[in-house]
Amino acid sequence: MLIMAAKTILLLIDVQNDFCPGGALAVTDGDSVIDPLNSLATALAEAGGLVAATQDWHTIDHISFASNHKNKNPGDVIDLPGVPGQFLWPDHCVQGEPGSAFHKNLDLKPITFILRKGFRKELDSYSAFFENDRKTSTGFDGLLHGIGIKTVIIGGLATDYCVFYSVMDSLRLGYKTIVVNDAIRAVGYPEGSAEKATKQMQNAGALFINSKELLKEIKK
Repeated sequence: MLIMAAKTILLLIDVQNDFCPGGALAVTDGDSVIDPLNSLATALAEAGGLVAATQDWHTIDHISFASNHKNKNPGDVIDLPGVPGQFLWPDHCVQGEPGSAFHKNLDLKPITFILRKGFRKELDSYSAFFENDRKTSTGFDGLLHGIGIKTVIIGGLATDYCVFYSVMDSLRLGYKTIVVNDAIRAVGYPEGSAEKATKQMQNAGALFINSKELLKEIKK
């Protein structure tokens, strides 16, 4: 495996307070992704690569919040126009609220740009590349093509949702896609979702590599 830093971007997915322990939609051990991601981000930036971060950025009346639907609870699934099977969540990552902020231990210095997603109240967004209607682009693909990126390294939260959709879109768009195996954690709901997502990503061609191995490649 050869990583050309100048053509590589590290994408940090939703390392925000609400997805870490104590947050409104906490992922078990979610904050454990931070140290390996910080190390990778620093090394890649020093080698001439780029680092980006996504940030869930919802309106208080967001359509994905169970609280905005009568007689619905977190975990329920509804069909929306153009988006069948929308999962309903607890209120989380509300714009400007503490829960939407990046975790205090995430090193923001190596990050070149931040992509906010899910800000349209009628449309949720898991992937860094497309909204949940699977056709509305976030503009991220165009940006990466414009700066000559060939490899996308992905880590963050959560394995079975925003990491999964970002990885699958990255592969579909033709990027060499690497998942940082020790820097992802899953929601794990419904049961088996983490295992299913991992298998699908692997079958689609994603490489699962430990952060220490990646660091060695970056520093070569």
